[in-house]
Amino acid sequence: MSQTALVTGGTGFIALYVVKLLLEHGHHVHTTVRSLANKRKCTPLLDLQTLYPGKLTLFEADLLSHGSFFQAMQGCNTVYHIASPFLVPQQIKDGMKDCVEPALNGTRNVLVSVNDTESVKRVVLTSSIVAMYGDSIDIHKMENKTLSEKYWNTTSTAITNPYSFSKVAAEREAWKMYEAQDRWEIVVINPGLVVGPSLSPESASGSLYMLEAMYRGENKMSVADLHYPVADVRDVAEARVIVGEDTATKGRFIIASDRSLSLLEMANAVRPAHKTPNILPTRTLPKLMVYAAGPFMGLSMKWVSRNIGIGFKVNNRRSVLELKIKYRPLEDTMADHYNEWLRNSSSH
Repeated sequence: MSQTALVTGGTGFIALYVVKLLLEHGHHVHTTVRSLANKRKCTPLLDLQTLYPGKLTLFEADLLSHGSFFQAMQGCNTVYHIASPFLVPQQIKDGMKDCVEPALNGTRNVLVSVNDTESVKRVVLTSSIVAMYGDSIDIHKMENKTLSEKYWNTTSTAITNPYSFSKVAAEREAWKMYEAQDRWEIVVINPGLVVGPSLSPESASGSLYMLEAMYRGENKMSVADLHYPVADVRDVAEARVIVGEDTATKGRFIIASDRSLSLLEMANAVRPAHKTPNILPTRTLPKLMVYAAGPFMGLSMKWVSRNIGIGFKVNNRRSVLELKIKYRPLEDTMADHYNEWLRNSSSH
């Protein structure tokens, strides 16, 4: 059944795929951007407007401006809240002020407008898998040493890990606001490290920066033995649209590989596609060296001891059984991302 959906932050890495998928499914889509004057950033959306005449409407909205989303939400049945403040760690001077408060206030602003818009019956919130755990070692205390949807991150703070803490705070606030009313339903998507090809060279994502540094040969000798559950951006977008369309789906959904993957495994996955594979790392940095270098990289001894060299299992069965997600192989995801990065690099 055709719906009218709002996608917040339409120029973002994941949001662009969601907009495209909704249009392919025959829905009317409203989406918000920070500035319509930024034609370069809006180009992929303007191209979709041409492809789907009369189906896609663009609105300006600021995540931190009260009431900013109200106009864009009018007439919508479903809201896909994806927009989120994006900062690389070096930009975070004050975790609470720079990271946590903007994420919290952004979620509140969107959901206050949902409360004020009678037509909205369903909210699909983008959270993160880091709302479920703080450090890799936390998972070893969980049932079967496996991460699942029933867990919450209780170890991160605004000081130790502001990004993870901001995700927990924003998701908890969303559930609180949902519980306080009875008109709209909420489903939360908790993706792992989101990788894959971007539909726009302008999309910013922390996971992309980290991998692209690897593609350039910045970790040529060795790479830290860090482990992340990984999700292909196309699988993440598909999951969002499925839960938006299927009103029977409820609760939280992990969208990620069934185990964490090391940076070295990611390097090995992209190696067959890489033009100069000899610049990719072939071994992990010994933990003692990470301990020694940690203070210069802003990493505490405690963080290193709780994260380096610690892999873990992830229970993604809900997404496989209920959403019927067929996860793309890591090699395909990495090759597609690398080739798209290569095209963008050579065109600049």
